[in-house]
Amino acid sequence: MKRRQFVASSLLAVPALSEAKAAKPAAQKEMYEFRTYQLRGGGAVSVFDKYLREALIPALNRQGVKTVGVFREMGKTEPPKVYVLIPHTSAEAFGASGAKLAADTAYQQASNEYQTMAPDKFPVVRYTSSILSAFDALPQLIVPGKSDRIFELRTYEGYSEDAVRRKVKMFNVDELPIFYNVKLNPVFFGEIVAGEHMPALTYMLVFKDMAERDANWKQFSANADWKRVSQDPQYANTVSNIIRVFLEPVAYSQI
Repeated sequence: MKRRQFVASSLLAVPALSEAKAAKPAAQKEMYEFRTYQLRGGGAVSVFDKYLREALIPALNRQGVKTVGVFREMGKTEPPKVYVLIPHTSAEAFGASGAKLAADTAYQQASNEYQTMAPDKFPVVRYTSSILSAFDALPQLIVPGKSDRIFELRTYEGYSEDAVRRKVKMFNVDELPIFYNVKLNPVFFGEIVAGEHMPALTYMLVFKDMAERDANWKQFSANADWKRVSQDPQYANTVSNIIRVFLEPVAYSQI
């Protein structure tokens, strides 16, 4: 009798064991460094492009950063700006990146012209950097296809940390599925943990052109699920300001 009981209990445990083996581990959340460079203009732009193309991006690729995005604002901006998106596999990888660059002799050689320019000729006036933690619902960046495209970068500022926390929850639980349904195709979503505009979150969408962008946002505004979710009291007063920038990739961008 005891043996039969043991066999029966063992058989009951088999499905649970199989389910445990079949369950997929949660994807590790990436950390994003998003830099905005203000350039001097003129010939400085080409020198900076060379630095990114031949020194920084190859060095980051050697570290395991597979896709570095480089963008400019649509239309001519003065002073010119360059946006660089660096997706690290983890917070630890981001923390180790600077030391790895310093120890990378190939990077040092490739960046020598850029690093040794005279102060009055140096191409970068200043740059800002924000560090973002990927959302649970989109833990890793999605690399779009290489067809002609535009990117929309949106930063949502909140009046408090709790407001941003609730907006992040709104995206994770309710809003991102609506985005997919109406083809607001994401590249990344991240909460800013250090940098400008805090407390805030930032995300990037990709479109074929502005006509597609306008049509898909129109669908989103008219979506019944969005209208329902937007009226949910738990998500009230989550966004106090929206900053929107339209970007296009440079020729050597890996995104």
